[in-house]
Amino acid sequence: MAALAPPVAAIRVAVRRALTGLPSGGPVLVACSGGADSLALAAATVFVAPRLGRAAALVSVDHGLQDGSAERAEAVATWGREVGFASATVVRVEVAGRPGGPEAAAREARYQALTEAARQQNAVAVLTGHTRDDQAETVLLALARGAGPRGLAGMPARRDLGGVPLLRPLLEIGREQTRAACAVLGLSPWQDPHNSDPSYARSRVRGDLLPALVRALGPGVVDNLARTARLLAADNAALDELAGTALAAARCPDGGLSVPALLGLVPAVRGRVLHSWARELGALPGALSHRHVAALDALVTDWHGQGPADLPGGVRVFRRDGRLASVRPA
Repeated sequence: MAALAPPVAAIRVAVRRALTGLPSGGPVLVACSGGADSLALAAATVFVAPRLGRAAALVSVDHGLQDGSAERAEAVATWGREVGFASATVVRVEVAGRPGGPEAAAREARYQALTEAARQQNAVAVLTGHTRDDQAETVLLALARGAGPRGLAGMPARRDLGGVPLLRPLLEIGREQTRAACAVLGLSPWQDPHNSDPSYARSRVRGDLLPALVRALGPGVVDNLARTARLLAADNAALDELAGTALAAARCPDGGLSVPALLGLVPAVRGRVLHSWARELGALPGALSHRHVAALDALVTDWHGQGPADLPGGVRVFRRDGRLASVRPA
């Protein structure tokens, strides 16, 4: 019997690790666009899941942004049914009219669709095909935005998606491996023209910046950027735990925060405490930025009688009698 091709084997091992330990019950749901990454993930999942006693389902999201998108999504679903997925469906979404740029709007629509599909099918997890290269690109984009440790930690291997685990099994798999796996398996991935459209920031990073870094610093730069994300994710988890304890200790009976307690915290922990508290107050997460947290911190560390700090969503925070208190919008 011929040996299993290394790229196929590596992706199957990654999927097996991701699926091990999930609760029994519904299927695992693979998001598949038909590109090399998600196609390789889907092929591995439909092989691995049944051998672990799990059902696997597939969903292809049609964003309706290109001619022929509906036909491509249907072709992916048809392929899914042919190779043995318990179900393979197409979900169409409306991207226009959503806040943010086109990339952000499409991403929001996609994850909303995946959340709804997971609930309808009682899925125990949703799997996406983000690779090590995607992670490296995310780190570079975060650097360009001046993001802090949370942004530089990139995409987590696991996060909550509307109450369902969202898993990214391929974050340690290179894009060249998914392409090689598709070639070995005789699969013909779709080449999304948006991936090479220079009007999108990620496309410029993918087509110009990251290749330039590889030429200048060597091929290990992609893995090093992804490793940076993993290391920072571990640091973030530790800091978040410390901040959770500190937030509980700083609370006042009326819901405000004690200024003396906040002053006793190191800046990295205090910033996370203030960020978490701001979100509790109703500050809009997508609009809450470093400058808002800095304004809150100034009420603690640079107090000279200034007025309240305004947070996105109409929340106002002021200092009075040694504590931070808030006024919420009506």
